[in-house]
Amino acid sequence: MCRNIRQLHNFEPPATSDEVQAAALQYVRKVSGAAKPSKANEEAFDRAVHEVAVATARLLDSLVTTAAPKDREVEAAKARARSAARYA
Repeated sequence: MCRNIRQLHNFEPPATSDEVQAAALQYVRKVSGAAKPSKANEEAFDRAVHEVAVATARLLDSLVTTAAPKDREVEAAKARARSAARYA
């Protein structure tokens, strides 16, 4: 999985539309192999980002879990600790 795509499910507060859009953009960039599409492919690229964002939002809205919601700050602290251990 692309390192920049983050888990969005089961957080309190829920994922924002900006987070969903950013994940969709990263996914399309990874799949297409282009960080920025050419003018000829820009419309297809933008349409794909929109469609992936819509599908992602629909998925997040339909998922259910019995686990307690995760805290964003706690998860960010864990990620920083993993990064510090990896690059220390």
